[in-house]
Formats: sequence, structure tokens, C-alpha cells
Amino acid sequence: MRGLFVTGTDTGVGKTVLSASLLAAMVAAGERVRAYKPVLTGLDEAPESADAGAWPRDDELLGAAAGMSPADVAPLRYGPAVSPHLAAELAGEQISPERLCARARGIVAQGSAAQRLIVEGVGGLLVPLAAGYTVRELALAVGLPLLVAARPGLGTINHTLLTLEAARDAGLEVRAVVLTPWPAAPDVLERSNRATIERLGEVEVQTLERLESPALDELARAGESLPWRRWLGM
Repeated sequence: MRGLFVTGTDTGVGKTVLSASLLAAMVAAGERVRAYKPVLTGLDEAPESADAGAWPRDDELLGAAAGMSPADVAPLRYGPAVSPHLAAELAGEQISPERLCARARGIVAQGSAAQRLIVEGVGGLLVPLAAGYTVRELALAVGLPLLVAARPGLGTINHTLLTLEAARDAGLEVRAVVLTPWPAAPDVLERSNRATIERLGEVEVQTLERLESPALDELARAGESLPWRRWLGM
């Protein structure tokens, strides 16, 4: 199974929209896909609004793009919009790193060679999933190359370079950074940020446009603008 692990420089930087766009583009191209979000928090929060309607929760958007149920996308689910380790603690539970690893590796192992997998992390790489166990450790266990979702505006250079450093120090392979939402007419700061991250981070930097609705055809069109076939080694 070929796949990508989508992480971010922070929470709310567009990981889910990027992941759903890739999935929708792959489906539109005739590929078989699977989505996996190891831990989902924030079920108690209302969906965010968009100009053309309400955006669904992460698991619902990924499920719609991949043709899966939300529960199959994200089997470990919590209500509070907090870090996974705290969400589990508030629920009187502990997240087991061993079980997370086994489930993720099982998904990779059970998939066919023709299936494409998008794994979306939680927040950034150093977000704790359990005591002494972060998203970075899970990404290493899954063994997929990374895409890093990042904001295009002020502050993104530092956040993105730190994420690249954290990934590479652990031995993770970074395929690209994707700046999103990328405006139709980027200003001088946004253009400079893109060029600076590419130069200092020695990494490919792509952009994903702002989407006004979660319609699958819009997601697929946006995802098709990205070189996902090359990223997957196809």
C-alpha cells in the first residue's frame, strides 16, 4: 500500500482539507483509497461555518472523500477539543501506544498494492498521544513519508522549519510542505514565505487554494493541482 502521512505545523492549519483534497482527487482518478485519523478530539464542538455552508467534522469530511464511515476513519474518539492525552484523561482512559501502532501497522499491512492510504495526524508532530509518546513516534511506526500542512502568513517560516527539523531529526522523510489556504493573489509576504521555506528548509513547497465548500468535486479539483502521483512514487 502506498500512502502519505499528513501532519501540520499547528492545529487548524488545513491538514484535513489537504487530506480530503488528496483523497477526492485520487478517487476521481479511479484509485482505491483509505483514510485514517488515529485519534479524533473535539466531537463536542459545533462544525465550523464556511461561506457556502457548514464544514463537517474532520472524520466526516475524510469519510466522505474516501467513501468510508466516520467511525471507520477515526476509531478512537473524544469529545473535548484538547490534546489527545488530555482528552483520554478526561474520559478516564489512557491511550495505548502499542494499540495505536498495531492498528496503524495493520491498516498498512492489510491494504492491497493498488490501494492508497492517507493518514492524518493530530495537531503537529510533537503533540502527545500518551505519556512519552507523540505523533512523531506514531508517524515513525506507520512508516509513510510526510506532507506538512502550513499557513502561508506571518510566523509560518519559524513554525515550518521547526517542524521539518523535528521530522528529519527523527528520520522521517518529508515529501513536501503545502501552504494553505493559498490566496488567489498572494501578497509579497506570502510569496516570500514560500520561497524562504523552500530555500532554508531544502524542501518542495506547494500550495492549496482556499476552498469555499466541502463539495467533493471542489476537493478533487484542488487535490488534482498537487503532484500526489509523484509523492506516492507512481
